[in-house]
Amino acid sequence: MTDALPPSFDASESDYSEEEVEAARVLFARQATFVMGAAKIEQLPAPDLPEIAFAGRSNVGKSSLINGLVGMHKLARASNEPGRTREVNFFDLDGKMRLVDLPGYGWAKASKTTVRKFQDLGRDYLRGRVTLKRVYLLIDARHGLKSVDAEALDALDKAAVSYQIVLTKADKIKAHERDTVQAATLKGVSKRPAAFPAVIVTSAEKGLGMAELRAEIMRTTGVEP
Repeated sequence: MTDALPPSFDASESDYSEEEVEAARVLFARQATFVMGAAKIEQLPAPDLPEIAFAGRSNVGKSSLINGLVGMHKLARASNEPGRTREVNFFDLDGKMRLVDLPGYGWAKASKTTVRKFQDLGRDYLRGRVTLKRVYLLIDARHGLKSVDAEALDALDKAAVSYQIVLTKADKIKAHERDTVQAATLKGVSKRPAAFPAVIVTSAEKGLGMAELRAEIMRTTGVEP
């Protein structure tokens, strides 16, 4: 049995004020809609809004995290089949910003040609998107950084895009294990040039860290409610 999670966000134990946390809650309570899925770089929508993107290994919980941020169950479609996200998917937050779901990596059942095609699409997006403010790289808290994540880290560093690690599924491990993996993950990216020096621990299912992540995104984009 894992430790009980805190029922709500405590701003006193965070870098974010109560006012900032509340503003971020209001921002992410706005209407969120699916815009499109782009299979080619030419299909991307015009870069006319601030964007934050989510990347991560297949089945790390990107869809659940996006849904949790906006308080909707079915905005981003989760699948029991890893690797279903093979397009760059765009979601509009009431004309304020876009949330971008990048193709997953680490597929076990996809051909090398297929993997390369969609990884190249993600890299093209990273290199050329002037409105991209930060990438949130999702890592399963039960496993921490693995060798399969190195290629994604290298690609982000090469693209010189600011990125931050978000640990997912933290409700599946005990509190002291969360602290350990958070510290180990921060150490693992400490010398990487484009990595933001903080790791956010989350559970979309239980709500852990979601208020903090919303506040961090609001800070990063400069978007107001």
